[in-house]
Amino acid sequence: MSAARARAAAERAARDSYGRLVALLAAQSGDVALAQDALADAFEQALTRWPDDGVPRTPDAWLLTVARNRIRDVWRSAAHRRTAPLPDDALADLPADDPLADVDPAAIPDRRLALLFVCAHPAIAADVRTPLMLQTVLGLDSAQVARAFAVTPAAMQQRLVRAKRRITRARIPFVVPDRSAMAERLPPVLEAVYACAAVTWRQDARDLAGEAQHLAVVLAALLDDEPEAWALAALVTLSLARRQPPGVFVPLDEQDPTTWDADLLTEGEALLRRAQRPGVPGRFRLEAAIQAVHADRRRTGRTDWAALRTLYTALDAVAPSLGGRVALAAVVGRVDGPDAGLTALPPEPSPAFQPWWAARADLLARAGREAQAAEAFRRAAELTDDAAVRAYLLARAGAGSGDG
Repeated sequence: MSAARARAAAERAARDSYGRLVALLAAQSGDVALAQDALADAFEQALTRWPDDGVPRTPDAWLLTVARNRIRDVWRSAAHRRTAPLPDDALADLPADDPLADVDPAAIPDRRLALLFVCAHPAIAADVRTPLMLQTVLGLDSAQVARAFAVTPAAMQQRLVRAKRRITRARIPFVVPDRSAMAERLPPVLEAVYACAAVTWRQDARDLAGEAQHLAVVLAALLDDEPEAWALAALVTLSLARRQPPGVFVPLDEQDPTTWDADLLTEGEALLRRAQRPGVPGRFRLEAAIQAVHADRRRTGRTDWAALRTLYTALDAVAPSLGGRVALAAVVGRVDGPDAGLTALPPEPSPAFQPWWAARADLLARAGREAQAAEAFRRAAELTDDAAVRAYLLARAGAGSGDG
């Protein structure tokens, strides 16, 4: 087998199974960092051995076996015995001499939900819970996580290392908590799944975005009667339904709705119905309803901007954020005119916020203030790291730069 084919198989296993394998290894060892290091070693061995030996029939089982044996080696090392006690039950249900061919990867349990709740434990600093979930459970690297939270990769890596050490030292159990502890831990878990979907939605990583959608649905089913969990599942599903091919950017209101995934839209609407409860809706229920309004354009051929203004106004009351207020201003500009939208736009934020500049540019263009719009489009382009979005914004800037 060629090295290229072996590498492709390893990359596919990493996309499909990284979080699942880390969660299982961490649950068995109680050490997230050790689980990640052992799995990294397993992938390194795969790249060395698979070109000669061939890709195993069950790559997940092969990687799991190599990684758990690496963990055993660490536990048994003299250096480790001097620094940490070996848990009595560590890796007890993973015998060292498993025949790889007899391991059914479909039978490997999925412990990602338990690991999500471990990362949300009160012993973990609040500002690192969601980043930790993104890295350990959903497989984003430190640089991606740092970018999502607007910090340097070095600073984020330092936070993540401290959090993993805390999990090991505190001997936090790898279990889904009971209802008494659920209320405190659920919000950061929902936020992590949402953040993963948001970070990967525009990237060439459909499998990872699909993993976020899968986790959201599984989490909602696990909790059963938690409306915000069902709403998050609906939000992620509806967003994924209108995801564009890599390298392409078309604004939502300019997209052809016949290209959207009809099955995912139907699934998302059904999930949103399961989130319906009396009383004031929460953040994710409102955001899912906003996505549902956009999705309804596939049926009606028009966008109900008035409904969107109502929903964004409610969202600003329930969960105020700069992004939500920028989106509300853009909608106001559609309902009451661009000048009203510019008035509704929050003051220029510091540090610079790319969606603010993009919304301002579009409102200025709609108001006929082409020179100012071109300048704002260029500023928005400078602030994005998405090449397709940058190209679109620069094209808009060029279209308006001749007038003023």
